[in-house]
Amino acid sequence: MTRGTLRRAVRLLDIEPRRLALALLLGTLALGCGVALAAVSAWLIARASQMPPVLQLSVATVAVRAFGIGRGVLRYLERLVSHDVALRGMTQLRTTLYDRLATARPETLLRLRRGDLLARVGADVDTVGDVVVRGLLPAGVATLLGAGTVLAMSLFWPPAGLALAGCLLLAGVAGPVIAARAARTTEERALQSRADMTATALGLLDDAGPLVVAGRAPGELAALRDADRRLAVATDAGAGPAALAAGLGQLAVGLAVLAALVTGVPAVGAGLLTPVELAVVVLTPLAAFEATSLLPAAAIQVQRSRAAAARVLALLDAPTDPAPTDHGPAGPPLVAVDVAAGWPGAVPVVTGLDLELRPGRSVAIVGPSGTGKTTTLLTLAGLLPRRHGSLTLGGHDVDHLDRGTVVGAVVVGTEDAHVFGTTVLENLRVARGDVTEAEAVAVLARVGLDEWLDGLPDGLDTLLGPDARTVSGGERRRLLVARTLLSPAALLLVDEPAEHLDPQRADALVADLLDDPRGVVLVTHRLTPLAAADEILWLQDGLVRARGTHADLVASSPGYREALQRERAGDETEAERAR
Repeated sequence: MTRGTLRRAVRLLDIEPRRLALALLLGTLALGCGVALAAVSAWLIARASQMPPVLQLSVATVAVRAFGIGRGVLRYLERLVSHDVALRGMTQLRTTLYDRLATARPETLLRLRRGDLLARVGADVDTVGDVVVRGLLPAGVATLLGAGTVLAMSLFWPPAGLALAGCLLLAGVAGPVIAARAARTTEERALQSRADMTATALGLLDDAGPLVVAGRAPGELAALRDADRRLAVATDAGAGPAALAAGLGQLAVGLAVLAALVTGVPAVGAGLLTPVELAVVVLTPLAAFEATSLLPAAAIQVQRSRAAAARVLALLDAPTDPAPTDHGPAGPPLVAVDVAAGWPGAVPVVTGLDLELRPGRSVAIVGPSGTGKTTTLLTLAGLLPRRHGSLTLGGHDVDHLDRGTVVGAVVVGTEDAHVFGTTVLENLRVARGDVTEAEAVAVLARVGLDEWLDGLPDGLDTLLGPDARTVSGGERRRLLVARTLLSPAALLLVDEPAEHLDPQRADALVADLLDDPRGVVLVTHRLTPLAAADEILWLQDGLVRARGTHADLVASSPGYREALQRERAGDETEAERAR
């Protein structure tokens, strides 16, 4: 792992120094109240045993209450400030990562499984942010508190202060070093195992049916079990050193108390310490080690965050598109000439594609399943590099334009796009951050989700489950179509918008999309509503076998005509069943 990885990731959190300093101060004061509470309580108990006048104990009694309350209040405030710092940092890092991915080369994302990508922008970013609350702050608080406690103890009895300093170093330095060394490789393996588990589990949940049909489900389940086994082995490997580090902390506490007794008892006999002061010197170290007890876990968190930072930075450091050579404004039309579409390293699935898209023009791409319709759509969007031919946007080669320019003019809505575990409105704002509630209501009505919206408990503020697992397939698909429609891009590329819908709703949605004033390329399995399309491309066996209007293809293309007849027969059968 490259040195400085974690430092670089922490800088990307863009932490505000004043907020961090406030959190550090509040944390130190909170644990300082704990140490003061122990010292005052020791003095009060020892002094009360001598049965002095009650008034001599009143100040100590009030102090005990004040330090006890102060510890809880300050701890609460420290949590508020520190978590605010961490959450702001996570938001900043995640925003930076999203911006970077938006301009990265397509192969950067294509080489990652969906679950692995989600783990990096989700759990890994959170793990990097956790280093603030669980790593940096505990270390800073332990340093400040330890120095203050040693100084206070030295004022009572210097030998006890020196012994406490040595024991704090044993617990606060030796223990964490042991834990960190053991965790360095352990956490790297554990983090990779967690990522593999996430990617495999998500694949099994999302594609259970196809995996079973293809006979790949047993292999994926075996991979999931193997990732879980590797995670358990990595966790077990770090348990021993972690226990040793914790044991050193307890040993240090015992040594500090023993040193206070060994040096303090003779001092009482010699008149250098009073019995009450001896009680303070002996009992105060018990609270002083509360801060150092967190340091082994903090050291492990640092290693965990470092491993997560390496995975996040691997995305941030991925190569971007080369600097654009065309600097003029790039917009419609989108023109493909003799384009071959296919996944990198595989045989092209479509060749000889010619297409022109501009505002006001609609094109439908249809054909049997597996003919490369979705691959063609991704290629036209620039998300897959074309294998051959020319693809220009506003007269500029797409390869010579930066991703921001292409994305600003062309938006693609895929059927497997991610739905975030947040509100309906915020999911729509993925397309455009300034979407108003009125616009959201209008676009949901346009895709036929007005009744669904009315039935939600909190309307647009209703929280959706992860990847919209709390809604039906048809509702999820239309929500993604609504998001696409809210994009400011002039050209829309939409993949299977009518999936999981009944024929009537599917046809209404397809017809509405084809009538959009922007340029629209539609991949769909529904043929009945395509009379609204300006042009239809019939793909078969990797080639455009026919093109023209709906009426042209019905008259001239046997494959298209037969598919339309099968569709209408299926619709009639479904209608009879519904009756």
